[in-house]
Amino acid sequence: MWPIVIAVVWAIGILMSGLSPYDRLTWALEIAPCVIIAPLLFIGPRGGFTSLLYALILIHGLVLILGGAYSYARVPFGFWLQDVFALSRNPYDKIGHFMQGFVPAIAAREILLRWSTIRQGVLLSVAVLLSCLGISAAYEIAEWWAAISLGQGADEFLGTQGDMWDTQSDMLLCGIGAAVSLVLLSRSHNRLLKGTLRKHRVYSQKSIAVPVEEDRQVSLRH
Repeated sequence: MWPIVIAVVWAIGILMSGLSPYDRLTWALEIAPCVIIAPLLFIGPRGGFTSLLYALILIHGLVLILGGAYSYARVPFGFWLQDVFALSRNPYDKIGHFMQGFVPAIAAREILLRWSTIRQGVLLSVAVLLSCLGISAAYEIAEWWAAISLGQGADEFLGTQGDMWDTQSDMLLCGIGAAVSLVLLSRSHNRLLKGTLRKHRVYSQKSIAVPVEEDRQVSLRH
């Protein structure tokens, strides 16, 4: 159900944002992750992912689509924040990079808990943080490649707004987003992940233990 909802909402958003985007090339580059990820959601694991992860993916996609419609430096909500907090630039780009860590953190956490030997604890948190920073670094490399390949045509996509430290601050915001996500959502994610796997009778010896009817502990796996 969730993949269908996400695909429909994103499709509507992409169609509406594509009617008259500020910069057509920027719009295409920004919505590309949605176009790539949407079909992959339909070939996920048996029983799907947790509702928390699906909801975060949906929201993140809308953030990208909105940024593509206006370009990150010109999103109206960002201008409102700029006025309210007396900022020197439109901060919507930083919201996007915060989400770049906040959402993938739960995705990485779920993947690692379901298909790796890493248990909950410090090692899991470190692995998730490094995964998110790796994603951020890859995105910044992609922006650099776009700037070289497209020249001035990539200015709106880069959205540096004259900040020479934009790349570094983008990666910092991604790391902060991942850390905040782990602190705020880990407990809820554990509960939902247990429920999702138990509902579909997916068990493991190396993940999250949950009580069953016989009052013994089993582990959840794919």
